[in-house]
Amino acid sequence: MSSSHRKSSAPMGRIVLPTWAIVLLLIGYFLYQYWSAGNASEPPPGANITPTQVAAQPPVTSSAPRPSSPTPGAPRSASATPAPSSASPFDFYLLALSWSPDYCATNDNPDPQQCSIGKKLGFVLHGLWPQYERGYPSDCSNVRLPASVKAKFPGLYPSQTLYDHEWEKHGTCSGLTPEEYLGLSKQLKDGVAIPAPYRAPEQPVRVTTAQFKKEFVAANPGLTEQALALNCSGAGRFLQEVYVCFTPAGKPTACSREVHADAAKSCQQADFLVRNVR
Repeated sequence: MSSSHRKSSAPMGRIVLPTWAIVLLLIGYFLYQYWSAGNASEPPPGANITPTQVAAQPPVTSSAPRPSSPTPGAPRSASATPAPSSASPFDFYLLALSWSPDYCATNDNPDPQQCSIGKKLGFVLHGLWPQYERGYPSDCSNVRLPASVKAKFPGLYPSQTLYDHEWEKHGTCSGLTPEEYLGLSKQLKDGVAIPAPYRAPEQPVRVTTAQFKKEFVAANPGLTEQALALNCSGAGRFLQEVYVCFTPAGKPTACSREVHADAAKSCQQADFLVRNVR
């Protein structure tokens, strides 16, 4: 048989690929293996992550302190003095007792409820004022004084207008409820004994600051002269108010240096006149 008629020696059914095709297949295989290895640790979008896939993370903490809650009674306007960092939102109370005859004599439009002839009011409650060692807080909240609470303390102030004014400006800074504030105001006011010469004098009384304080301390054994301060009108010629200082718990205490300094400027005369009642 001639060579032109001899069959191929390659087995039947086997496909022989060219060399260039084999090279392309090998390159593709290695590229697929490389891509699979690089993405094996990252789950596809939407896959459920189990605890073995992601390590637990510690909670995030901050070294910055948390801001403290507003202290009830913390100041919001009138005073630029910051509240002291103590259990109370202020340092002490100042009980202001006004000498009513002076108010009625020095105001162009005195309140008729207080100043009508025949009232014969002497010392009356002006207010109970929370104080700092320097400055004071005021208008600390928008809480209103209910009429039902006012009704429980008739005659506490010489005028009805003072109830709301004193609560809104000073009482809201006490940390007390309206009823507690008025109750403490009454308790402290009633607890101060007025010396006999100043209860309802029919004639003016002239006295020095030192003598006036001695008489008040003698009538109130729990007080010291440092717990008292005076305020005068007419460039120091007339008694206007007496201030008695108490701790936030209602115990007598020394008034601040600021209060005493203001008192010394106010009552700078050698003596003053206590006007008679009318």
